[in-house]
Amino acid sequence: MIACEAVGFGYEDQPVLRDVTLAIAPGELVCLVGPNGAGKTTLVRLIAGLLQPARGSVRVAGLDPARAARREVARRLAYVPQVYEIAFPFTVGEVVLMGRYAHQGGLGFESAADLAAARTAMERCDVSALEQRRFDAISGGEQRRALLAQAFCQGADAIVLDEPTAALDPAHGRAVLAALRAECTDRQACGVVVTHDLNLAARWADRVVVLDRGAILADGAPSTVLASAATAAAFGLALHVGTLPSGAPFVVPA
Repeated sequence: MIACEAVGFGYEDQPVLRDVTLAIAPGELVCLVGPNGAGKTTLVRLIAGLLQPARGSVRVAGLDPARAARREVARRLAYVPQVYEIAFPFTVGEVVLMGRYAHQGGLGFESAADLAAARTAMERCDVSALEQRRFDAISGGEQRRALLAQAFCQGADAIVLDEPTAALDPAHGRAVLAALRAECTDRQACGVVVTHDLNLAARWADRVVVLDRGAILADGAPSTVLASAATAAAFGLALHVGTLPSGAPFVVPA
């Protein structure tokens, strides 16, 4: 579904990504982790087509996301960045329905299917009660959940989220990853999540990919990768991966 082949990218004379090769299949949930400045956000912006690689190639469902028509890309990929600003006083319901624009006809009227998709997405992200509230009048965490609902409403084959749980309380952070896990399992979408929450990565991801200084240091099963020497080198400290009585994994500094 997503294929990055020998991707290189930099800003002016500063290299940011070096020879990054990554493939993500339908149904997979992959978490990108690593220290600040590792290149994680740049990589997902390349996958979303907001940047074009200086070297190598990026494909999403066979499309070059930087060159294809945005409507075509939006039918295949939903992207929620770290920072998202809306200048007009739209309601939460209207913001969520924006996720359906790639599926609408020329007049842009919402169909019954569009409205049903929006309702399901709002329920999944626990924002149904906010539907008639102005987006700019709710909290940062509530805005984040509304944008995640917009991404789920889009019904894309790939969902790319950049630090989606950064403004969320623990319960809603867990719910977001559980919802994305369900999208991957139920619809065979693929999910890519940039996160600093290693416990959520350990719990929900099929794979964890460690980036440091623009290169992939490790890629594999969460429990193996997070406890590896490569991850310790990236973060500057060793990590211990254990198991709670419930069976859920946890991650703490060793």
